Amino acid sequence: MINNNGVVLDKKKITFYESLEEKHREDIKEIAACKLDGNIYNLKDKIPNDGKIEIVKFDTDAGMKIYINTLQFIFIKCALDMFPNARITLQHSFSKSIYGEIYNEYDINEEDLKNIKLKMIELIKKDVPINIISVSKEEAIKIFENYNMLDKINLLKYSNINEVRLYELEGQYDYFCGKIAASTGVIKAFDVEKYLSGFILRRPDISDLNTIPKLNNQKSLNSIFIETERWLSILGIGEVGELNRKIDAGELQDIIMVSEALHEKKIANIADRIYDKKDIKIILIAGPSSSGKTTFANRLSIQLRVNGMIPIPLSLDNYFVNRIDTPKDENGEYDYENIDALDLKLLNYDLEQLLNGNEVELPVYNFKTGEKEWNGYKEQLPENGVLILEGIHGLNPKLIWDNLNKNVFKIYISALTQLNIDDHNRISTTDSRIVRRIVRDSLSRGYGAEETLKMWPAIKRGEKKNIFVYQEEADVIFNSTLVYELGVLKPFALEELSKVPKKSPVYSEALRLITFLSFFKEINTNDVPKNSLLREFIGGSCFYEY
Repeated sequence: MINNNGVVLDKKKITFYESLEEKHREDIKEIAACKLDGNIYNLKDKIPNDGKIEIVKFDTDAGMKIYINTLQFIFIKCALDMFPNARITLQHSFSKSIYGEIYNEYDINEEDLKNIKLKMIELIKKDVPINIISVSKEEAIKIFENYNMLDKINLLKYSNINEVRLYELEGQYDYFCGKIAASTGVIKAFDVEKYLSGFILRRPDISDLNTIPKLNNQKSLNSIFIETERWLSILGIGEVGELNRKIDAGELQDIIMVSEALHEKKIANIADRIYDKKDIKIILIAGPSSSGKTTFANRLSIQLRVNGMIPIPLSLDNYFVNRIDTPKDENGEYDYENIDALDLKLLNYDLEQLLNGNEVELPVYNFKTGEKEWNGYKEQLPENGVLILEGIHGLNPKLIWDNLNKNVFKIYISALTQLNIDDHNRISTTDSRIVRRIVRDSLSRGYGAEETLKMWPAIKRGEKKNIFVYQEEADVIFNSTLVYELGVLKPFALEELSKVPKKSPVYSEALRLITFLSFFKEINTNDVPKNSLLREFIGGSCFYEY
């Protein structure tokens, strides 16, 4: 029970669900999990010790992750009820949807998906409990052998995990990297639709759990996911277990060389496209935090030079307006991520002058004084020259005036996940980037993981507002993720994540990432080429030092 101060009484005998049932009977379906001593627990977990319990609702980032896991489990259960021998893969997310495929003896059609949806509705209405069991790794492997789930068998076989927490729903067992709701009845809005060769499982936004938002059909992004699937096929790797198996088999060097070659070939193809257009004079590169924009720009410059072009970098950071003129956000703080924080008039004037063949003295922004300075740094664009501008606003239509747009080539770069933990557990793009950011911040900026994790929500808000809305404007999208990178990043990230104190508001997120990284075999940094995009985060790049 819980007293009026929120202190748990009669510990160890009850679960979090039982402790909340009486007090929150009316709204218990709104509760995703509980937080105690900085850690997030399933509602079906037993209360480990005394302390103040915090309620985690579904309309939060942590709660939505639980909503998604629960929805996925319900879908998998109902699909396997209809097609017991099928293999179900959940591959990537877009537009509040998860794309997946069902591999069966015959192709799944719209009618099949409609029937799966009806079974899901029925299961949700019944409000069936979802139970938790802890078993040994060997027991878990036996369960998944009965299901013929080779992806999970490989994952466990090559991991250091001794005990596995499984979820059970009407006799179906599964493993999920994250928490799951106490019962199926928490799901409100969802949909299942045929999409390409598979399906999409659609879910609500945290702002409105009762409504499925309009589907934003991101064609360019989807084409990159298809390209990524082809890359994985070339490497013969789809899940972490297979990656670990190949590393154990001594195939790491081959994996690294082919992965890096795929990157180089893509960058060379982009350079060829720019060269073939003949009239391109401005290249704009945009992407979210930790996508590898700087290294990409350097490697693209080399490929452009191979084609006889002369790339000239132009830093957008030098075009900030003076600090006193910087727009402010709703909290009265300087909003440097606002496009109006850039001196667009001066930028476009300089671009016009450069494109007309004139020599231009370029500004240098002094971040200490908060003012632009002119120190005699001049540039002149040669006939075969091309300007490269890299920054978060690279794809914003407001950045470049209309009269210059005919000479522009736009590139969007992001770390779009290449492999999954297993068929039912995706590696989110956000998780890949936050691990990159934690490592880079610790090595080059002196920030600990706690600081980075605290900053991350604000970074994501800025990206959603300034970057993601324009990604379909790009002429080409480049996926900067490397299939082996999390094995390299793992020891650096774990060292920093282990320092996050229990009392920190980001402690539970640190624990989640530690668990996530535990599945990857460590890879020595010496195996990473000096020109790799990965070097932007671990250091040792041939392009710059830190």
